[in-house]
Amino acid sequence: MSTHRLATGGSASAPLRFTKGHGTRNDFVVIDDPDGDLELGPDAVAALCDRRGGIGGDGMIRVVRTRRTDVDAPADAPEWFMDYRNADGSIAEMCGNGVRVFGAFLSRAGRLEADEKGIRAADVWTRAGVRRLELLAEPAQAGEPWQVRVGMGPAAISEGPARTVRVDGFELPAWDVDMGNPHAIAELPEGVSLEDLDLTARPVLDPEPEHGANIELVSRRGLDHVAMRVFERGVGETQSCGTGTAAVGVLAAQWAGSANDGPWRVDVPGGVLEVARTPDGEITLTGPAELVADGETTLPLS
Repeated sequence: MSTHRLATGGSASAPLRFTKGHGTRNDFVVIDDPDGDLELGPDAVAALCDRRGGIGGDGMIRVVRTRRTDVDAPADAPEWFMDYRNADGSIAEMCGNGVRVFGAFLSRAGRLEADEKGIRAADVWTRAGVRRLELLAEPAQAGEPWQVRVGMGPAAISEGPARTVRVDGFELPAWDVDMGNPHAIAELPEGVSLEDLDLTARPVLDPEPEHGANIELVSRRGLDHVAMRVFERGVGETQSCGTGTAAVGVLAAQWAGSANDGPWRVDVPGGVLEVARTPDGEITLTGPAELVADGETTLPLS
């Protein structure tokens, strides 16, 4: 059993192994803790995710068996739990890019079995419930990405604008979309450049949601095609947000009066993702996941 006790106020007594991964440049520190031996307090997580004094990442993913955690889960919950934390150490319900990286890690570790069609797939547990992973393609050689499709659950969309967002001199109506975590989404007026928006500071929501929200700014690009930028709760602006992409894709289709179920293309600063809807209303997110480095750290995580 590991001797690491990385709770706030503790310290590591041996090097801690980690993997660095990303999905469309939304990057994560991945910690393999199958038997739940580690205690990762908020300060430890923030230290790992620190881009100047630590490894660096938009968040941390702990890979752990559900039954070896105290997370709220039914008796028949899937074997693997994605314990996701924001870069500031706060707990988050879900991460769409992170869960694809989680799937790539499980695949590489030999923890995903192929079905009768040869597809590696599995249900995993998150704080937002069950999420279904399907590995559509695995790397043919080192340095190539996995292609992963994730069942993100249904989208709950407000009937109309639920609040306003003030950003870079604009005050815009924003819709609430719940993908297991909260999003506030606003469309930019025609002629306003998405790329030129100043997101160095958090846009202001009015009223502020009780538990905060990820904030997405959207620009239409064409039929079933939009682009977005995101300011993530507990992180800041990131290159991509998977749950935000799913939320934007389905809301943009509603704005456009689209009756089809996708796929809808969503461009993010870190790449391109694809959103679709199944006949039973589940939103799917498809895109790359990359594992770029493995190592160990002796950071004083106290």
